[in-house]
Amino acid sequence: MTDRPLRFCMITTFYPPYNFGGDGIFVHRLSNALARRGHQVDVIHCVDAYRLLARREPAGTYDDHPNVTVHGLKSPVGFLSPLATHQTGLPFFKSGRIRQILDKGFDVIHYHNISLVGGPGILKCGQGIKVYTMHEYWLVCSTHVLFRFGREPCRLPHCFPCALVYRRPPQWWRYFGLMEGAIKHVDAFISPSRFSREKHQQMGLKARIEAIPYFIPLLAEKVLEPEETAQETLEKPYFLFVGRLEKIKGLQTLIPVFRHYRKAELLVAGTGVYEARLQQLAQGSVGIRFLGHLSQGRLQALYRKAVALIVPSICFDVFPNVVLEAFRQKTPAIVRNLGGMPEFIEDSGGGFVYDTNEALVAAMNQLLSDPTYRCELGLRGYQTYQRQWTVEAHLERYFVLIDGIAEARGRRSVEALSR
Repeated sequence: MTDRPLRFCMITTFYPPYNFGGDGIFVHRLSNALARRGHQVDVIHCVDAYRLLARREPAGTYDDHPNVTVHGLKSPVGFLSPLATHQTGLPFFKSGRIRQILDKGFDVIHYHNISLVGGPGILKCGQGIKVYTMHEYWLVCSTHVLFRFGREPCRLPHCFPCALVYRRPPQWWRYFGLMEGAIKHVDAFISPSRFSREKHQQMGLKARIEAIPYFIPLLAEKVLEPEETAQETLEKPYFLFVGRLEKIKGLQTLIPVFRHYRKAELLVAGTGVYEARLQQLAQGSVGIRFLGHLSQGRLQALYRKAVALIVPSICFDVFPNVVLEAFRQKTPAIVRNLGGMPEFIEDSGGGFVYDTNEALVAAMNQLLSDPTYRCELGLRGYQTYQRQWTVEAHLERYFVLIDGIAEARGRRSVEALSR
């Protein structure tokens, strides 16, 4: 790969602080990792889409490297712009501004969650090597999550009635070939997990898909603040759940287990739309504690001293970063045998995979009764994290992919990358 700086354009619906979950955080991490290595990165995202869904302004702030230029798109028609994109599959009210930015010229255009910033129509815009990271299942599912009728993982699609259950207007363009034509403009799709790659292929996505897992940064050494240290002196052992409190994340399946489990507590870090229902289910249980949204310092302290992280998602989770966060603290994970989650354990040996509550409790008991084994599993996860899930490991695979696409295009494209 050339050592000269390249020009990247990231296109995504959500970007911090105008974001809700892991996809926006990943785009921020990737953009700034590239920028710190001397590359120029432009980011296009949709402020109108965030305002439509959040109905408020973001509370936090995020810093970007000087090499990152952020274009937060706003339309005079406000929320009608992302609604028009949802229904037409086209950039519509924002097409002029998007084309103006892309006309600057980029070596690599990298798409992420484009559902409300341009739909499949945006894949045709701009020139350069084009890659697309599949953070969820939007390419093959209008609800993004492959969770049929809001009840179970989707193994036999019923797309039209399912969209109505989710109270979303049907996207008629999905039935007339717009997506199929648009994806031909993408050189390669990136799947964070092998499962997601196979699922997209099973659902009919006919394209080149490369499995390149996410990364999370190494932790900087720091002195813990008093409130963080307090989290490490909890008297009773505990297991940890971290994530958005939504039905698909499966916390409701842990509550009956911990109502009767007396050997350890369950600490819950996170907030979300399902929170009130979950607290109602856990009412009266002394072994389940909801901690709400926590600072990174407090959260990392909780990871460090947890017996294990439990990931009980009942959907096809693509690549839950919380497992990497646990491994980074040398803490093992217990994950449901569904979606991309088992790959963490298969690749690292850093925990357990479970199918039933009985298997979950057996894994919990084993870790509690044998602290040495718990530390051994945590170390396995940490060592695999250092090999496979750091920014260096990710960028090495990322640039191998880009190099290969450039070489396949011929000498002229390689020279363009060396400008």
